[in-house]
Amino acid sequence: MKLKEMDVGISGKIVGFSVKDRHYRQKLLRMGLVKGEFFLIIRKAPMGDPIEIKIKGYSLTLRKNEADALDVEVVK
Repeated sequence: MKLKEMDVGISGKIVGFSVKDRHYRQKLLRMGLVKGEFFLIIRKAPMGDPIEIKIKGYSLTLRKNEADALDVEVVK
């Protein structure tokens, strides 16, 4: 599942990355987007870009291409 497919207020977990570029993956890891990390979707812009999530106690805003690089699952 992709981040953009989730609704506001839903919690999720990062299960992997769909991007092959090692440098881009390192950028995501530096932002705290680590496999196994839990997050909450705070809000989305009307056109879906950007998406704000809460992860590791702070808010992070992701552009569509950054959000599309993450494989996530819903946590209930």
